[in-house]
Amino acid sequence: MEKVQGGAMGGVDELYREVILDHFKAPKNRGELDNANAKAEGLNPLCGDQMTMAVFIDGGAIKDIRFDGHGCAISQSAASMLTALVKGRKLSDVLGLTSTYKKMFGINDGVKAEFVFDDLGDLISLEGVKKYPARIKCALLSANTLLESIADFEKKGA
Repeated sequence: MEKVQGGAMGGVDELYREVILDHFKAPKNRGELDNANAKAEGLNPLCGDQMTMAVFIDGGAIKDIRFDGHGCAISQSAASMLTALVKGRKLSDVLGLTSTYKKMFGINDGVKAEFVFDDLGDLISLEGVKKYPARIKCALLSANTLLESIADFEKKGA
């Protein structure tokens, strides 16, 4: 029987690191969105992460989404994973998914969600971040910025 370096979870941790680095090196949905009707800016002053989330919402769903900014591998890869997960989804689903994502880090935002961690797609690869409390804000920057952009849209009554 072959011994797995770092224990049984070593292979999973390595896979998750690869997923995070893949999204950091080749992010999905990065760039400008000319027809955005919702927008928000997020900042994590503790480590300098900065992000703009631009969203086109139509018919109660996210039809298109882009992010831009700079920061650590965790914040930027989380934005790539999140935008890929929510594109095309109803706003109610997006709220539930972001709530489930926050719960993964032990944060209860009071939103009742029908989703489980397995529904988070690549975002599940960030679960290990909860071992490093200072980095949780990096992982949640995109989710919080997305929620702010949705609130911006709703405030406009669009």
